[in-house]
Amino acid sequence: MTISFGIDIGGSGIKGAPVDLQKGKFAAKRLRIPTPQPSTPQACGEVIASIVDYFADAVPAKSPVGITIPGPVQHGTVPFMANLSQEWVGFPADEYLKERLGRPVSLFNDADAAGLAEVKYGAAKDHPGLVIVTTLGTGIGTAMIYNGVLIPNSELGHLEIDGYDAEKRAASSIKENEGLSYPQWAERLQRYYSHVEMLLSPDLFVVGGGVSKDWEEFGPLLTLRTPIVPAALQNKAGIIGAAIAAEEAVEHPDALAKKR
Repeated sequence: MTISFGIDIGGSGIKGAPVDLQKGKFAAKRLRIPTPQPSTPQACGEVIASIVDYFADAVPAKSPVGITIPGPVQHGTVPFMANLSQEWVGFPADEYLKERLGRPVSLFNDADAAGLAEVKYGAAKDHPGLVIVTTLGTGIGTAMIYNGVLIPNSELGHLEIDGYDAEKRAASSIKENEGLSYPQWAERLQRYYSHVEMLLSPDLFVVGGGVSKDWEEFGPLLTLRTPIVPAALQNKAGIIGAAIAAEEAVEHPDALAKKR
């Protein structure tokens, strides 16, 4: 059994668990702690440290931790941030978290991590061509995978559609905040996925995030040329992908640096 560790920082919660990389499953029940407000790097770092400490028996000292954030990551820093404190922007997050945790850290975009997990274990496994994985949550995260290779930091949730930032109209959080029915929300999703389909002509859409468990409520309402399926790993994908990234950082540090 190969155990790695992943943490997924979201706009509403920070979640972590050890992951069995041979099976692509949690090796223990995940721990979730509400995202602190304000969600500064330092405040999130304290929550992350608490989660790592909670699983101390399952995660050997000095072993790497994969951490995802809801924003792009370039060379360990975040060029812009939509769903956490703006103090993340330009902050040397990977160096800070390495020092705070006392162990190697792999910082990764959350949707990219979900994409990695779906490619290795889930709905996009062995699928040729261009696969776009979307995560519907506080915002809309996206991962682009071409023939199994990740193209990082796509941020297609911030496309401007009909004068709006796409995620401000079609994220799962918007459905909840505006009290939209599934058919009403599906109309917004239809506009979003149709636009992405027109721009990129993908071979497959994979829809993730916690709301993917309710796929039968909205998925059949979408009409696209491109096949569209729910994520196999649902909202576990971020943590599992973070664990994959942590393991890759140990085995192939140069390759991961290029991806980031």
